[in-house]
Amino acid sequence: MAGILRLPFTGTGRATHHPILAVCAVLLGPFMVGFHSRLFGTGLVDLRGAFGLGVDEASWLSTLATAPQIVLAPAVAWMAAVFGIRRVMVGPALLYGLVSLLIPFARDFDLLAILHVVHGTLLGVFVPATLMIIFRNLPMQWWISAIAIYAFRGAFTANSGTALVDFYVQHLGWQFMYWQDVVLAPILALLAFYGAPKEPVNRDLLARADWGGMLFLGFGLALLFVAVDQGNRLDWFSNGLVVSSLVGGVVLVAAFFINEFLVEYPWASVGAIGARNVVLLLSIALLYLMSGLSNTSLVPGYLTNVVGLRPEQVGQTLLYWTCIPLLIMTPIAVWALHRMDGRFLILVGLCCFAGAALIGTGLTSAWSGDDFRTMAVLQGAGHILTFLPIIVLTVANGDPKKAIAVAAYIQVIRLLGTQTAQALMTTYLRKGEQLHSYLTGLNVERGSEASVSALAALAHKVAGAGAALSQSRATAVLSQQVQKQANVLSYIDAFWLTFFCAIGGLVILAFVSKAPKGPLTTS
Repeated sequence: MAGILRLPFTGTGRATHHPILAVCAVLLGPFMVGFHSRLFGTGLVDLRGAFGLGVDEASWLSTLATAPQIVLAPAVAWMAAVFGIRRVMVGPALLYGLVSLLIPFARDFDLLAILHVVHGTLLGVFVPATLMIIFRNLPMQWWISAIAIYAFRGAFTANSGTALVDFYVQHLGWQFMYWQDVVLAPILALLAFYGAPKEPVNRDLLARADWGGMLFLGFGLALLFVAVDQGNRLDWFSNGLVVSSLVGGVVLVAAFFINEFLVEYPWASVGAIGARNVVLLLSIALLYLMSGLSNTSLVPGYLTNVVGLRPEQVGQTLLYWTCIPLLIMTPIAVWALHRMDGRFLILVGLCCFAGAALIGTGLTSAWSGDDFRTMAVLQGAGHILTFLPIIVLTVANGDPKKAIAVAAYIQVIRLLGTQTAQALMTTYLRKGEQLHSYLTGLNVERGSEASVSALAALAHKVAGAGAALSQSRATAVLSQQVQKQANVLSYIDAFWLTFFCAIGGLVILAFVSKAPKGPLTTS
């Protein structure tokens, strides 16, 4: 790892007198990205009303706000190595703040879409350079602590975002979902300007640029994202747009891999992630993303869609019972990583997710926010105990000479992997609900003893409306109960899925060997 500091990856500029400012800048960026992603997801209903959008327009607005991140994000580490952190961070941060200021005033959908494309593109700059700046600007003994803050922000913003969006909507106005970044973006630019060294353009690296590889991968992944993001709404392979996006994305990604084998100076050589441990750890990361959905998707989804809680009620549960354990466990995880093998922490983290999922399989329609407390605590601990050592061990097992390529592939997993996991879970829940609704409805149609008794009891309660009307109302109420139970059963199935993903991660972990000795590993 020490070799990272001597490569073109580090630039050629002078040492900065304020390295901690540069680190604060790149750690503030991921928090902005995480909060904005969560705020946009949970506040989409409010945005629809504010902008006067239909369901289809709002869905496309969400896609257009995220897809541009994927085009640019894999190449940001290379851009930082060539042009320096100041050029990559300061200008985009100021422009991002300006666009965030203007968006709430837009009313024409075309203008709104263009602003969100620009907004998303600029947002894709802030996360990918984080690890590189940490390694360049901090002493080795602080690397794990800084990476821990980076790992912490993902779970924290996902769980606190629901409460924050409700606070904005209820007390300040929906505009602050964008305007919070009008304040944060200039701070980010200021920190980057004074914290990062003034570096000349690395013309040697620029002359060897693999433009084809960057374009093929960026646009290929963006097309795949469009297909995945719109797949559930447009019913996947029955829609021509989804199929075309999938085919186009696969073709461009295939062209990228062919390009990397043929060009003299590949930008993101496949060999960068060819090490056995790196492949295994990235596989565990994908399974972690799926198992982590038990926290970021299933719990809030159930409380909102089945229990019918308001965002502030859901947000309180996640904030108190996930974010607080996350805050407590983060310094403990840092302390432990300095003293023991990171594989043990991954083991404990995945066991936390497996235990939380098992609790979720006991779900009933009577559950409310308080019933998720134990599960949420386990998930909060599981996030940092799994994700932090995965990052540390992946970097420790990677080739320092191919750090830019490793950074590119990490961004692919971060962006496309997360969205794919979410889309798969949404499809799984939808298909599960349809199946259970059908199977439960069969018992009602066949006149099973339980359904007849329930229908008679409901009809008795509304008997004052007349025989025919009371029977109709009783049938409607019973139909609602069947629908609710089908939803509960689909969430139980989803918790089982996250359990098996956590177990799959543990199986793969058994084949991960000890990382080589270095500044990110114990002696």
